[in-house]
Amino acid sequence: MSEEFKVEIINPEKSFLLKEDVTEIVVPAFEGEMGILKDHISIISFLKPGIIKIFSKSQEENYYVEDGIMEFKNNNLSILTSSIFNIKDMDKNKIEENLKEAEAQSNTSDIDDQKKYLIDQKVEVLKSIH
Repeated sequence: MSEEFKVEIINPEKSFLLKEDVTEIVVPAFEGEMGILKDHISIISFLKPGIIKIFSKSQEENYYVEDGIMEFKNNNLSILTSSIFNIKDMDKNKIEENLKEAEAQSNTSDIDDQKKYLIDQKVEVLKSIH
């Protein structure tokens, strides 16, 4: 019996990724990192800045995501996001630029707690991949 399920990631420009041989995925949900295997219960969750890890029999792929929403239902995972990048394709200068921008935003006094939390998450993730 197959342990694989389907993942589709969509961003505003296009269907970013479609894979049908995924065995596990780890997403950065607001509730914490969430691992999903075949036959997981149906769930909808918001994503925070972090790394999406996609495992298939042949490889592991890692993507940086800033926000989004995910839904898992009937062994199909859909992720809608405005910003996603394959980590192996990310330019180190772009990472450093985004990190400096996020750190500057985090240090301003006119942001609310939720925005500060999300910006701090972004800073932490960008430092880990830099």
